[in-house]
Parts: sequence; C-alpha cells; structure tokens
Amino acid sequence: MSTDTTTAEKPKDFIREIVEHDLQTGKHQQVVVRFPPEPNGYLHIGHAKSICLNFGIADEFKGRCHLRFDDTNPAKEEQEYVDSIQADIQWLGFQWTDQVYYASDYYEQFYGYAVELIKKGLAYVESLSPDEVRQYRGTPTEAGKNSPFRDRSVEENLDLFAKMRAGEFPDGTHIVRAKIDMASPNLTMRDPALYRIKHAHHQRTGDAWCIYPMYDYAHPISDAIEGITHSICTLEFEDHRPLYDWVLDNITIPSHPRQIEFARLNIENTVMSKRKLLSLVTTGTVSGWDDPRMPTIAGIRRRGYTPTAIRNFCQAIGVTKANGVLEFGQLEYYVRQDLNLTSRRVMAVLKPLKVVIENLPEGHEDVFQADNNPEDASAGTRPVVFTREIYIDRDDFAEVAPKKWFRLAPGIEVRLKHAYYLKLSEIIKDADGNITELRCTVDPESRGGGTPDGRVIKGTLQWVSAKHAIPTEVRLYDYNFPMAVPEGTAAVDNSGSLEVLTGCLAEPSLGEAQVGERFQFMRIGYFCKDKDSSGTHLVFNRSATLKDTWAKLEKKQS
Repeated sequence: MSTDTTTAEKPKDFIREIVEHDLQTGKHQQVVVRFPPEPNGYLHIGHAKSICLNFGIADEFKGRCHLRFDDTNPAKEEQEYVDSIQADIQWLGFQWTDQVYYASDYYEQFYGYAVELIKKGLAYVESLSPDEVRQYRGTPTEAGKNSPFRDRSVEENLDLFAKMRAGEFPDGTHIVRAKIDMASPNLTMRDPALYRIKHAHHQRTGDAWCIYPMYDYAHPISDAIEGITHSICTLEFEDHRPLYDWVLDNITIPSHPRQIEFARLNIENTVMSKRKLLSLVTTGTVSGWDDPRMPTIAGIRRRGYTPTAIRNFCQAIGVTKANGVLEFGQLEYYVRQDLNLTSRRVMAVLKPLKVVIENLPEGHEDVFQADNNPEDASAGTRPVVFTREIYIDRDDFAEVAPKKWFRLAPGIEVRLKHAYYLKLSEIIKDADGNITELRCTVDPESRGGGTPDGRVIKGTLQWVSAKHAIPTEVRLYDYNFPMAVPEGTAAVDNSGSLEVLTGCLAEPSLGEAQVGERFQFMRIGYFCKDKDSSGTHLVFNRSATLKDTWAKLEKKQS
C-alpha cells in the first residue's frame, strides 16, 4: 500500500503492541484501520503523523487502511478539499484500500439506527434553543438538568424525527439527543446531540437530506459498518470514547471496534488548526493553502520538503500518550538529512558583487567539472564555466575583516569552489562610497582548487560567471506565527515571514530545472523551484538552511 518509508528499524509503540496482541490471540484475523478526515480544509503536518501511523500499521501487519471522508457538515465541505487530501496521502507514499469511503454512504443506516435508539427509549427529539441546551447542560462541577422534552413518548419522537427528515422545520428548531445521564461527570455523556437540522446542499447527496448526523454518532457506526478493528484517534477524543462505545452497545450492529487515543503532533510556532489555517487563507495573511509558510502538506511540499523526510520524522518522534510540543528544528533536521542525500549541488549568489580578475585575459573561459552531489557518486558531474568576470556574494567580502573571518578581505586569500585561489587587489567604489566592484587575481597554479605549495586556505566561496549566470528570484520563508492565532488573525504579525530577493544570480544549469526540483545552493541552503516560475523568470523557495542547531544540541546532550 505504500513505498518503503525508512531504512530504520520498524517502529514499536503501545498501539502496535495492542494490534500485535489482538492478532496473536486470534481476536482479529486481519487488522483494519482507517484515516477519516473531514473535507473542510487542507491537511497539515499533524495529519501526516496520523496518516503514517494508520497506513503504516496496515502495511506492517498486512492489513487494510480505509480512507473515509467524514462528510457530515456540508456547509463547510468542498470537492477541492477531497481532491487535495487524496493527493497529499499519495504524495506521502501511501495508498488506501480498494476504494474511497464516505460517511454519506451510510446516511440511511445512520437514520435507521437513530430510529432504533428512539424506539428503545434511548434517544429523543429536543426542542430547546441552543442557548437553553447549554444552560441545561451544567458545568464541569455542577450536574446538568433534564430537558422538559426528555420524556416525550416514543411515538411523538418518531413523528418529529420523520418531520425533521422531511424538511418541515427550519435549522435550529430541533435536534435529536441520546438519553444517557445529565449528571455524568463526563460532559460528553450528558445527553449528547446525535442529529441536527441543516438545510444545505451536500456535494455528494445533493438535497436528499436536510438532517445530518453529528461526528460522535456517525463515526463509531461508520467504523463498525466497515469492520474497522482499531479506531485510532488523538487524545482530545479520549473523553468521547464512552460515547463511542455507548452508541455501538445500544444499536443492532455486529462489529464493535476499539478506540485508541494517542498524542497529537504539536510543533512550536506552528498553527495546527484547520479552522485557523482557513482564516489565514481567507484574510490574505498567506497566499493560499499551499503557501510555503503554511504547515499544510501542500505548503511543505511546495516549500521543498520530501515525503521521505516527513515519514522519517513521524517515525522518529514516535507514538505516545502524553501531549507535548516539539522544536521546529527537529522537523528541519529530517528535511535537511534527506535533502543532503538527494539534492544536486549548484552555485548561486543571492547578493551579487562583481569581481574582475585582472590576470586573466578578456574572453577567457575555463570549464571545470563539478560534482552534482558528493554524497552520491552516481549523480555524476556537470560543467561550470569560469570567466574573467564573476560574481560572489556580497556577504562573503569584508573591507575590514572581523576576527575569525575566513572569507575574502584585504590580505585574506580564498578558494573559489572548483576553480582557483583568489586574492584581492583593489576595491572599486562609487561616488557615495558604496562598493561596486572588486579587482582580484587568481593563482594559475591552483587551477581546479588544488594546493600548489601546501599553503592553508580556510575559506571557500561559491561564484557564478558574469557571462553565463541567469537571474533568479529567491524567496526566504520563515514560520513566525504564534501557537494561538486570534480569530480573524488581525493580531498576527507575519511581516518577517517572507523575504523576496530579486537580482540573484545562479549557474545556468538551473534554467533546466523542473518545478518542484530540489537543490542545495552551496553554502546557502536547500531550495526548490516554485510553480510561480515561468519562462526565464525563475523562482526558488528556500526549503531549509544549512545550519542545524537541533542536531548539534542533541549530540551535545548525548
């Protein structure tokens, strides 16, 4: 069902131990799990953890994993979200079993089971207003009180429920509630809602229904209908487990899956709420669901992250019962680790500074063979052309060098990657005192980057030929959203989350790059060609920097 997710040992956790035990004891002959997203937004990296867990378990135990859309709220659902979710799962390297399932496939069965609960005296039609329902519910420290409509007769409840289905009442007039215990210490069990009236067009069922089941009612029944063995969800549903079991215990259905909860993924400075991410999109705070600043799977894919990196990250953080917040650097470590192995090296300068090499003649050209990836010998080499006029990065020159400066400066010789040793001769400035050009010389004996006399050169710079370099736009992204984004996002300062650099220069091989192709800009970071590129207008997004403080910290602590 999936590609190989990692070369590391297969993971072990408490959920896998439960699954393994159930198979060994014969409780189940085959494990069947599911990934049940709501099609009300794009998936984010938190969902990737659940995807890897569910599809991974199915793979490891030779079972099945269903993709089932919980499409029970038509007012917020769109086909765009359905399509994006399927694309994201496949990009991560997984494939669902046989077909795509939908909760809407079971609407008639949901209705029938609600009728069964009413006939058993275990559900009733509530006619209190939403505000009154909240007042009657009580608080965590005070018991709720019974609704005056709780003791309606079975016949009256059935009649009202049928009229709800027939569309005879406006939204909010009635709901169907389970009759459990208004004094329960678990607020979820205080006569929870099972059905509500919602006159909204459904993308799959059209206008056939105007009543829709609540998630806590539809979900366990969907699981049971599909023969799910282990219903794996995040910790916020732990208090809902008694209701999950109550629904299945009180209807005539042959299957009873086991709900198991695990800790959701939280990453510092990263929004993990589809509702808040939607607000960022609708308010124009970001350019769309796939904005590379977004933690959506579409966003990180456009940013240049790889599916292997995400799978390895999800495996490494493991599955636990305790919530926590991970450092963002922990994610970037796995992104950087994979990109280091797979990305072709190229040279680019983000802030070009012209260098004229005085001891080379006009029209001089040298061709050097550069490794495409020193981590992968099979990646081969590419030609890079060296000319009399080149560009280096302005940040690689200092007129007055600070301590431990190993880049170009008066009296400090550097190595040009793949080419020559370079030494400064003269600094050219304009009338305002700005540096516009450097005059330098190269050591002919150092051709190809060798050390002709054994002298130590500590600095190595990337460069591009002034004649052959191609212009590029580089976008430097950052995550600077707070963990809790206020409603409307008016208070969110994302002014530093995107820096656009124009006038950058790169070696000409980048002109042939495909959208989505990833590179290491030597000494700068990892970059990915963006979909906004067109013709000669090349746009590259920074995927990650070369610096890895998290890995260094881990090594130091160990």
